[in-house]
Amino acid sequence: MADRWVRLELDVATFDAQHFEKYVTRCRAEGIRLTTLADLRDTPEHRRALYELNKECSADIPERGEFYSFDEYAERRFAIASYDPRGVVIALDGEAWIGMAATSNHGDFVFNEMTGVRAGHRGRGISIAMKTFGMGFAKECGASKVRTFHHPANASAIAMNRRMGFVDATF
Repeated sequence: MADRWVRLELDVATFDAQHFEKYVTRCRAEGIRLTTLADLRDTPEHRRALYELNKECSADIPERGEFYSFDEYAERRFAIASYDPRGVVIALDGEAWIGMAATSNHGDFVFNEMTGVRAGHRGRGISIAMKTFGMGFAKECGASKVRTFHHPANASAIAMNRRMGFVDATF
């Protein structure tokens, strides 16, 4: 893995949700439904579907290496105190899971663990829509910041986050 991650942070209070709401509206107009794992129900079947989606989307992360087994993933994602199914946004095209933005609660901040969209659905603003939709979770948690980090070669993810107002951070 990279020695120097790009660490980014967004101030929840100054995030211009109205500016990015157009991405949510466009998704809805195209038949893409945004929801959370809590609203879908946090079931074993849905956890497996999230795993498969995360595994597929993570394959494009530079230097990612082999993805976790389901048991490892469940331990790292679901069996931790910061996990909350309200923080896992899912984009659905009909019944197909096409995107995810998983965020965990760490008190004063939420951490965007992974945002990804299946290859056939990229370039339509779905990632920005999911992250905008997910800002409600940050507010529900009373978090003042959203944090994330990226491999320095993951230029598209870094650019998307910066477009949304994320700035370089030293956390």
